[in-house]
Amino acid sequence: MNETALTNGCLKEMKAHFGADRKRIDHALKVLDYARAIQAVEGGDTRVVTAAAILHDVGIPASEAKYGSIDGPYQEEEGPPIAREILKRVGADDAVTDHVCDIIADHHSAKFMDTLEFRILWDADWLVNIPNWYRDADEGKIRAVVRKVFKTGRGRAMAREIFLGERG
Repeated sequence: MNETALTNGCLKEMKAHFGADRKRIDHALKVLDYARAIQAVEGGDTRVVTAAAILHDVGIPASEAKYGSIDGPYQEEEGPPIAREILKRVGADDAVTDHVCDIIADHHSAKFMDTLEFRILWDADWLVNIPNWYRDADEGKIRAVVRKVFKTGRGRAMAREIFLGERG
């Protein structure tokens, strides 16, 4: 399956899955934008990066319904089966599907995955989440978070540019 068909199919399915939840849709689209920017420098399988970025949070509605919570472990449990069904519907091959589902199953804890595609999604998601999670943090705290959590050189550089105003 080509990248454009996979991207379009995943976007359509993700939007249908979240329905009127613009917050979740906008989050996925921002993660996708950052993931593409990181992937352009770092490399990796574009199909995996794109699908993982679009679908990484599809477990949220099921987590809320089942556990009354959107905490990371619940998303990691509920998301992969939903993503697998979506990827099957859009015609993704088994290797892409398995890799994307493995990424989703670890995208909050980072206990088991360490592929390039995982690191790209991890960094892209952090770029979107830092303003929410560290709203009142001072520069020193942000600098420490950037140093500690980012897993790619490009992701770390983007975080320094966005949150600390540093270039190069």
